[in-house]
Amino acid sequence: MNSFEEKRSLLLEMIAFSTVDGRLHGREYQFLKIVATELGIEKAVFNDLFHQELPILNIKSEFQRIQQFYRLALLMYCDGVLHAKEAVAISQIAIDMGLNPVATKRVLQMMKEAPNAMVDPKILLHVFQEQHN
Repeated sequence: MNSFEEKRSLLLEMIAFSTVDGRLHGREYQFLKIVATELGIEKAVFNDLFHQELPILNIKSEFQRIQQFYRLALLMYCDGVLHAKEAVAISQIAIDMGLNPVATKRVLQMMKEAPNAMVDPKILLHVFQEQHN
């Protein structure tokens, strides 16, 4: 991810997803703040993103789409409550990203069963690569 617009778009998508259940939990905000810091987005710019519309910016690389899906899934689990709206929304987002629905369902199940909702990156990529065969 190179440009500021790509980073901004990814954060905007995550912010929109974090409020799909009708509220922004404190843990979700902290997670978003960590992602913004990792992307090099300043605090003032990050806070302003909560007041902006979501632009549509397609992620070209499959690896980056998988990364964004995983970020969204982590965001979904970070407040400790899985809302039905979040489950429906993340499935639709994955389809819109062009990710394999079987792989995304499998990853979400693995995250649900994991004690901290984390999946080893190698396993995550393997699940998506399996679907290519």
